[in-house]
Amino acid sequence: PAPAPAPAIAASQVPEIVPHPWVTLPPTRSPESYFTNLKDEEVRESPVLLRFGLSLRGLVPAGKTAGRAGHHHLLVNQPLPLDFTKPLPFTEQYIHFGKGQMETVLNLPPGKYELRMLLADEGHIPFFVYSKPLTLTISKQNKDVNPASLAGPARVEILSPPPGETLRPPFRVQFHASGYNISHVGAKVPDTGHFRLVLERAGRKPEVLNFLAGQTEVWLNPPADDYALRLELVNGVTGAVMAQAEPQALKVVAR
Repeated sequence: PAPAPAPAIAASQVPEIVPHPWVTLPPTRSPESYFTNLKDEEVRESPVLLRFGLSLRGLVPAGKTAGRAGHHHLLVNQPLPLDFTKPLPFTEQYIHFGKGQMETVLNLPPGKYELRMLLADEGHIPFFVYSKPLTLTISKQNKDVNPASLAGPARVEILSPPPGETLRPPFRVQFHASGYNISHVGAKVPDTGHFRLVLERAGRKPEVLNFLAGQTEVWLNPPADDYALRLELVNGVTGAVMAQAEPQALKVVAR
């Protein structure tokens, strides 16, 4: 049987909540990892690009300790471990993303697969932070497709909400990095970055949110207005901007 999920928590207990009046807890109030571009029972051709999300935790490369951050693992046709005190093995069914990656490409033969995400610490010992299992059916394997081509160029982007959306708060903003690795700044890992989100509106000072703990999403409860969202990836050692997404318009209306 799967272990019980982590208990619900208050914002004051969550170091991953950026100290800003617009930032709020997610509705679940519990940490979880998940797929941002895959739903249960989907049918895809391979190679297939999978992207990872994370709530109420941050990323840090393997071998490094910083706060409650960890790194992603993808379990293929494997249940959650029975013993959460032992490190995860290194096999084709336990895929480690120890650099702080947010995505991977699987080149699977046709068949049905059960996939789940699991976060683990510097020594690959799992946290109680995981996803629900999803079933993915691979209908065809395209052997003439280069798996590396699916990820595209290195970039950062806002996955949700989509550009031009009109929303009532609270709502989630999901970040993503392709070709870059994410890390809690406390680990001081060269060539890694953390996200910074800037919310701009006419006649007001920009609101700047720095996700120093390696977070890859935020739940916001801002006042009604028209906004431009600007996402940047900032080097955790030098402070230089490594990448930035195109500004994205967003309209927030009163609840």
